[in-house]
Amino acid sequence: MFANVLNVIVNYEFFIQQTKNYALCTMHFELDKLNKLSMFSLLKKEISTFFSSLTGYLVVVVFLLVIGLYMWVFPGEMNIFDVGYSSLDTLFYIAPWIFLFLVPAVTMRLFAEEKRTGTLESLLTKPLSDMQIVTAKYFSGLILVLMALIPTFVYFITVHFFLSPKNMDIGGTFGSYIGLFFLAAIYVAIGTYASSITSNQIVAFVIGILMSFFFFIGFEYITQIGFNVRIASVIDYLGINNHYKSISRGIIDTRDVVYFVSTIFLFLYLTKFQLERRKW
Repeated sequence: MFANVLNVIVNYEFFIQQTKNYALCTMHFELDKLNKLSMFSLLKKEISTFFSSLTGYLVVVVFLLVIGLYMWVFPGEMNIFDVGYSSLDTLFYIAPWIFLFLVPAVTMRLFAEEKRTGTLESLLTKPLSDMQIVTAKYFSGLILVLMALIPTFVYFITVHFFLSPKNMDIGGTFGSYIGLFFLAAIYVAIGTYASSITSNQIVAFVIGILMSFFFFIGFEYITQIGFNVRIASVIDYLGINNHYKSISRGIIDTRDVVYFVSTIFLFLYLTKFQLERRKW
């Protein structure tokens, strides 16, 4: 009799514990769902903001126009007709320099505008972590830059299928596209960080350009100071252009991918750190 009562009590306690665990799991799931919805809403809001003004359209049009003029109109070594072989080298040579100015123009308002208008505090009260806010802002800028890059596949189709001689290096071309994507992704991460350290969009724009320029080619200039070969190679490894040129050969080296991804995460965490400083 006593054993039966004890068994019922144990089963009851087990049932209560399981009910609590289920309730906690459900609550965490709902909070997760709410956070994802809020993050998606913020991402959607940022993208719609870009295209509610001229910024989004100008980024796409200016990028395609400049690339198109150099590839098809302006005479010289970058003109496909003057070069005499099928290649998108002009796109992959000029694009990093155009992105150097266009990407900071996209990212300069991400946090600077929120600070200027005083809406950053209300944004930080939403059911989102600082990292989720940073990620949503970052991906909104990256998506806009990708929208400028994707139409260039028209150039690829034109050169590959309609121009002679048909000697395009397909592997190298797609490697260059991957490299250009990673390069743009780092520029966006740098621009996002630059926007988080000031409330002035122009200052954020200038800082974004200077930092992107330094990471793109600044380390190459430092290696020319007179370091020995080993130190110079380590310094050169820190620069974007070293990895951009490497991946553009059409061979995806894990060291290049690790560099791009880790640099992106570095600047996203620096941006998160800037947001956390406001709570101190």
